[in-house]
Amino acid sequence: MQEYWELYMKQLEGKPASIQFNAGISMELEEMQYTHPIVAFVKAKLKEPNENGLLFENEAPEILFMEDKLEAAMIKFRIGKYVGRVISNGYVTFLYYVQFTYNWPDFINFALDEHSSYEITNGHQEDAQWNYYKKLLYPTAKEWQLIQNHKVCEQLKSKEDNLYLARAIEHKCFFPQETEKKEALISKLESEGFKIQAELESEEGVKGFSFYRIDKPFYHDIDALTLELIDLLEDYGASYDGWETSVVKS
Repeated sequence: MQEYWELYMKQLEGKPASIQFNAGISMELEEMQYTHPIVAFVKAKLKEPNENGLLFENEAPEILFMEDKLEAAMIKFRIGKYVGRVISNGYVTFLYYVQFTYNWPDFINFALDEHSSYEITNGHQEDAQWNYYKKLLYPTAKEWQLIQNHKVCEQLKSKEDNLYLARAIEHKCFFPQETEKKEALISKLESEGFKIQAELESEEGVKGFSFYRIDKPFYHDIDALTLELIDLLEDYGASYDGWETSVVKS
């Protein structure tokens, strides 16, 4: 199984939530659903959550130590896979998918023997469809785009880019199915100030085009823009395929 982790923010029941999940496991989901049909959790109440109910910096080392100890115990008892962590509303929840549960009490005792100062609950239930992974941990298309946005922003920052400076930002879109709405989409984009740049074709032969506009690539600005574009393109039968821009220093 590949270890490929991602971290992002979302809303859960109206509360901000920090989600960390193993994206690599999605590549082996069909097999894992068959061999690990039980979802299990360990939930700890944070001692000092911040005003948003998330992890406060001072408590992070303890929570990371708990996470490491749990993962070490999971490996020691060979009962399952660690798939993700949710921090929200003053709690941290570690999620696993396991093959069996007969030694779950031994796993808990070994993993949490050094964390008696925390209020902790745990449990497990059948989840052969992996709904907790698919619907709670795994991001939607829009959440994936936010993850990619922030990666690009971090890359720009590493090159001393001033993200507040507007510049040409190029976007790409493709049409998964034949559609008669392409020209209407182009007209709509042009009315929004975008300029159509070039025809595109993916390796799979799917056709699309690129377009650009002068905008700021700062986190909040690019997030709002790309989410709007996802909705707009969807209305015209197209799918959004990301953005790129040049480095602009102060």
